Amino acid sequence: MDEDNDAAQPAEGMEASEAGAEAEEPAGNFTLEETGPSNKEAQDSEEPSEANQGGEGPEEVVPETETSTLTGLPETSEEVTTEGDLATKETAKGTSSEEVREATAAPQDGSASAEKLRAASSLRATPKGQAPGEGSKEEGQKSTEEEQGDPTERGGDQGKSQPPEVGVMTALDGVGLPKEHEGKSQGELASCQAPSTTGEGGPSRPIGKEGHGGESHEWELALPSKEPPSNEERSTRETDGKTPQEESRLPKTRGALGSASPVEEADSVVSSALPGMVFEEEDRPLSEHPLSLSWVFGFNSKLPVFNLLDEDFRVILYVSGHTAVIHDILRNRQFLLQGHTSCISCICISDDRRWVATADRGPDSLVIVWDSYSAVPVHTIFNSHPEGGVSAIAISHDSKFLATVGAGEVQKISIWRWTSADTSPVCSVEILPQYGFQEYIVFNAKDHQELVSNSATQVIFYKWDSNVLRYQAPLLTEKTFDKVVGLFSQSLFHFSAPQVVTGTMEGKLVVWEAAPNPSRAPAASPKPHNMKAVKLVHLQKDGITTLAVVDKNFATCDVKGHVKFYDGELQLLHWYSQFKIGPIQSISFSNNSACPQDVTKFPTSCTLSGHPFVVRNFILATTDALVIHVKTEGMAVSKCLEEPKDAVHAIDCHPRKPLLAKGSCCGLLKVWNYKLNKYLVSRIFKGQSIRSLCYNHDGSLLAVGFSDGTLQLLDSISLEDECAEPFDYSRGPITLMSFSHDSQYLATADEKLSVNLYKRILVERQKVWERLAALRAHYKPIRTILFGVHLDSSEPRLLSLGEDRLLVEYDLQHSVKDELVITRKDRIEQSAVPMCITWYPPLTMEHFFLTANDQYKMKMYNATTKLCRKTALGPTYGSPLEKMLVLPVSQGHDPQKRYLAYMTKDKVGLQILPVDGNPHKSSAFICHPAGVSNLACSYDGRYLFTAGGHDLTVMKWDINLNALEGAVFLGGEELVPFYNLLDGGREGEFFKELEDYFYYAQLCHQGIDTMEPRKVSTHIPLEQIPFVMRAMGFYPSEDQIEDMLNEVKFSDYLETGTQVTHINLGDFIKLYVNHRPPFGLAAKEIENAFRVLGYENEDHELAMNRDDLLLLLQHRGEHLTEDELAEHLTTLLGVNPEGGRSEVGTYDATGADVIIEEEIPEEITAAHFTTEILGLPVPEPTLTETEMPQESTSSDQSSKS
Repeated sequence: MDEDNDAAQPAEGMEASEAGAEAEEPAGNFTLEETGPSNKEAQDSEEPSEANQGGEGPEEVVPETETSTLTGLPETSEEVTTEGDLATKETAKGTSSEEVREATAAPQDGSASAEKLRAASSLRATPKGQAPGEGSKEEGQKSTEEEQGDPTERGGDQGKSQPPEVGVMTALDGVGLPKEHEGKSQGELASCQAPSTTGEGGPSRPIGKEGHGGESHEWELALPSKEPPSNEERSTRETDGKTPQEESRLPKTRGALGSASPVEEADSVVSSALPGMVFEEEDRPLSEHPLSLSWVFGFNSKLPVFNLLDEDFRVILYVSGHTAVIHDILRNRQFLLQGHTSCISCICISDDRRWVATADRGPDSLVIVWDSYSAVPVHTIFNSHPEGGVSAIAISHDSKFLATVGAGEVQKISIWRWTSADTSPVCSVEILPQYGFQEYIVFNAKDHQELVSNSATQVIFYKWDSNVLRYQAPLLTEKTFDKVVGLFSQSLFHFSAPQVVTGTMEGKLVVWEAAPNPSRAPAASPKPHNMKAVKLVHLQKDGITTLAVVDKNFATCDVKGHVKFYDGELQLLHWYSQFKIGPIQSISFSNNSACPQDVTKFPTSCTLSGHPFVVRNFILATTDALVIHVKTEGMAVSKCLEEPKDAVHAIDCHPRKPLLAKGSCCGLLKVWNYKLNKYLVSRIFKGQSIRSLCYNHDGSLLAVGFSDGTLQLLDSISLEDECAEPFDYSRGPITLMSFSHDSQYLATADEKLSVNLYKRILVERQKVWERLAALRAHYKPIRTILFGVHLDSSEPRLLSLGEDRLLVEYDLQHSVKDELVITRKDRIEQSAVPMCITWYPPLTMEHFFLTANDQYKMKMYNATTKLCRKTALGPTYGSPLEKMLVLPVSQGHDPQKRYLAYMTKDKVGLQILPVDGNPHKSSAFICHPAGVSNLACSYDGRYLFTAGGHDLTVMKWDINLNALEGAVFLGGEELVPFYNLLDGGREGEFFKELEDYFYYAQLCHQGIDTMEPRKVSTHIPLEQIPFVMRAMGFYPSEDQIEDMLNEVKFSDYLETGTQVTHINLGDFIKLYVNHRPPFGLAAKEIENAFRVLGYENEDHELAMNRDDLLLLLQHRGEHLTEDELAEHLTTLLGVNPEGGRSEVGTYDATGADVIIEEEIPEEITAAHFTTEILGLPVPEPTLTETEMPQESTSSDQSSKS
């Protein structure tokens, strides 16, 4: 190793050259064990034949930190909180926060006997040399801050975020421990968890405190050892492992929990949790939600993968989108930690592998601490970094503190005492942007008040005490050592010396030391904020990606997939270079020390002594989305995961078998059995990117569309080529594909707006596929390509829908080679953009297809005439529908009850058919916060699958239709759901005004000036509908009026053969709710029109010339005649008599031009047009949370006071 030192001489034992770092590894047995059916053989790489072995330096004796009898968790503490405080916090956060419980930990070595477990449950941690129960004088002198509650010992604090829309489940549901579970064993209690916390189980189980008789009690829990207990120990815990209660000053939490007995408190989920307990329950009940996440395919390869359990188990932890996954590899089970509404950006884990902290970068970013034993969220920090979320997180080695790094333009470093109920950080500091984006931070293992973080160009050292956090950013350039340093990757504190080491992408290691302060006494210990680079050690040629400390050794990983071990003097001990796995993202060692059964099975170290190099088992995760497990004794390597490393857009389900095909942009095609959650077969298309997949209707073929426009047909089981050569006719990526019902046709659509048609023909007594024709029928992106069947025959029917609002139907029978014939083109929308289309199930005598547009409307069109027959309000969950699928009829279900699955920008949902605008018939759940790219349904209608695109994951959702039907029942019957959509509801002023207009329309129809007796009824003629709509603030276009009238006119035509001529109040309310804009009038729409048609004046306002506006109104769109324009403008300006033509019967346009010129300025701004001419109110802008810091701060202070 080459090193540069600003001191005179390098340290002893550091003379090993680079050649020594690349010395040949001692021979050893190397086998590759596959957990899946696809096996790859690993080969040993050739290494240099000579090794320059460094001598063993003097061993430095580091005194171990004295620990208490019960280690692994921080001390307990208390905090005074009033009921008003909790209520204010709940109101401010929009959550129901659960209170924390107290616990003590079992010994970390995992060797606790039943007696020790009983002692742990009844006694607090006793310092060494002090008898249990003997009080310490220092305990009574602790500060109030040190006595705050500690969820690592008590169980945790769970928050439930308020969903932004009805039906969208965005966070955790809190459920208490039922009283009927009193006296149950810990295994039975584990099965009582609320099922929707995880994919297979549902929402997370909260933990809290309970008050009895006006008092509040903490739950004191005994945490188990990390080793799985024996049957005797389990039995002992179930019968004798009860913990006493302690009084708490925290009040009773509202709503979440009922009264609980002391036995129930002691038997909480966290107190009885053991490693791997989440997988004990074999069959989890179906969630009470309509959709529940049950499995995740793929993971975020940019974040680390952790080794939770090893040896007899193989449980790993990783991140998939907005979910953290605890995956039991050997038993093929997953437990999903759900609570984030945005993609998780960072994750860390405590040294004992129990506490997991996750954070995200969303607009309402969360930091959640989980108990990995029970999968329960024990603490939630809301809005820790509102300016951009969290970019890095770390947990201290005593598990008491969290450090978070903000992801805003100006990054903030915050220290949190997460074991207390305080919602504000202990201390924070903002760092200058010139230091680069800090994306890694770590605590000092020997002092949690010291931290180090780094960006690619700057290492920063921190020191904090009480409420002050200070930092120092020492300068290091290529001039410091006259050598290239390279970009920084990770930093670590030295395990024995007061040093910090930082790896670089040039294969070097920077050693930092504290520079003594001359003004201080020589005995004064140097502080981290005086750190400076003292050495630059050249370890290897390849860039170092990861650093780790294990058993007082350093481990480094690099871009070539090599793992190397060094002692404290940076002498090479051993390396693994035979994995051939690509750049390593993370390394995670077993929590258990290596216990050799046969020392000869371990490799020989590179030192002069040549002793066996004994190291723990470890997990390696690469940036190529490969995870392997290395058993160091015997050198056995097994593959845990191999997932796509690029975006996943293509998924499809087999029409007759439980098979899911998914393809990624890296060319990896995998087929899974989704009922067993097992991988079956895969194929890699090197150098190609898969964009779409489609099974034919008998499941024998799988079509694969690529980004370069090629198309391949494969056997659906073996994935072998069905055609000798791929088809190469599309000029752009193939985004959509569909087979006809008889598998005789295949249609594709690409990004270049072309539709290609392929046909299966008979050639020399063999059926082969050929390209029939292609056509560019759209001038904007194609949204859907759809096959159907003609009503009067079994011939296939092909349609395509584009963002150009055109629905194109093709004539397949008359299409010949190189000529694709169009039957008809229909413009199905006037201003909205259609997003998707599907065939409506045969629930009525009339045949329809169903569309959804970007204005949150769903429309039913007659399949033959293309006449719009019904418009309904669609799901309004933040973004329009982008794809729809009608669920197949499940076995045992009523065929007349049909359901629709859909996806929006970031959600997946279900809708009960028929569509009628009832919001309770729809439910949606966040699935991929970064965006959903595709949706597929199983052949039996029991599962949905969503592809997340760039989050690299595919999620499997279990469907519970009974839960969806229950929501409709709770929402009310008949008109109740529609009344609730009106401002003020059934008893509001809006409804009363609607009744008045409804009866006024009857008067207008009968004549205002008539002297005949009035006939009051509950109906109005259809021709009065537009006037009442406008009176209620909805201004439909003529095209929309025609759709409304046709909807009512032909509503009963097939049943009665007559047209409807009148409408009652109830049907009118439904018509109004379904046709009006879902979010009312928006000034932004008028501003956008002025931006497109007008200009920006000198005052930077959007404006138009008056003459230009009048010409546009007369010649563009649904243009007006000169008389109509004069009448409407003079009426808006208040010149005409009240009621206008509808009451007077005539209109005189004399002098209208003069009035218009006088009342309307030459230059009309958007604001003037909105307020002065149209008379519409412009809502005042609402302040965001970031614009109201004083208000939120004062409310917090008042609540604390």
